[in-house]
Parts: sequence; structure tokens; C-alpha cells
Amino acid sequence: MSPFYSFTAESLRGAPVSLSDFAGKLVLVVNTASQCGFTPQYAGLEALHKEFSEQGLVILGFPCNQFGGQEPGDAIQIAQTCQINYGVNFPMFAKVDVNGNNAHPLFKWLTAELPGWLGKSIKWNFTKFIIGRDGTPIKRFATITKPERMAEFIRQQLLKS
Repeated sequence: MSPFYSFTAESLRGAPVSLSDFAGKLVLVVNTASQCGFTPQYAGLEALHKEFSEQGLVILGFPCNQFGGQEPGDAIQIAQTCQINYGVNFPMFAKVDVNGNNAHPLFKWLTAELPGWLGKSIKWNFTKFIIGRDGTPIKRFATITKPERMAEFIRQQLLKS
């Protein structure tokens, strides 16, 4: 079994979630922020969710305040921004660190499996990771990659299984 399925994370509402709940799904993990220049990507992520969720895509959003303090709010404020401004219906999790000693174990693993330009760290908000239906990390997309530019890659991955 993939290490991906051994991780747990706290939902935005404070409940523990086992990532094994997403076994058999194509998973897009993204670190998010509500006050970032890339925050409008929430709309594109929600569009991917609407287009592909019935085919097996699940998007998991992890708010992070490590980049310019751009996610200062609490869970209620994060939920309001996501729902009111962008109509987000995909799972959102409690705020985490994605870099450093206090990084969530999921992000330590993802950055080791799919290093980026800065090696085993994340450069900024809205870095995206695709995990295959078997839990294998497949691809990392940079912050600047708009979700709509990922649609064809996602479609191809969903057709593989």
C-alpha cells in the first residue's frame, strides 16, 4: 500500500481524516491561501472538481500561512472565503505548514517524492501535486500553473484507470 494512504489530516472543521478514504481516486493536493495573488485559482480548482469528480478526481486543499502571511484567518474565515468567494465544494483541511521542521508529514513526503525547483521545499502558495489512483505521486505543478491548464493531464490520468 502506498505511504499516501497512511497519512491523516485534520479537516477544516477539526475532524481527523484518513487519506485512505481517497483510495482508488486521482487526488490533487494543493496548498492554498486566502489573501494571495493566486487565490483566484480556487475558482479553477472548483471547476476541475465539478468537471472530474464523478470520474474519480478529488481535490484536497491545505491552507498554509508560511508564504507572506497570506492565510492569517481561522478555520471559519477560511471556510467563508472558500465558499462565499469561490463556491469551493472540495475538501479543505486545517491550516498546515508545508515547509520546515513543522511541515505536515504529507508535504514532507510529497516534496521528497516530487521535488521542485527549490528541491524538497515548496516555493509558494498553490503548488499542486497529483497522486495516482494507486497512491503514487505522479506530477507536481508550479504555483503559476492555472488549474485549467491541468485539465488535459487530469483527463488523461483518469482515462488510464
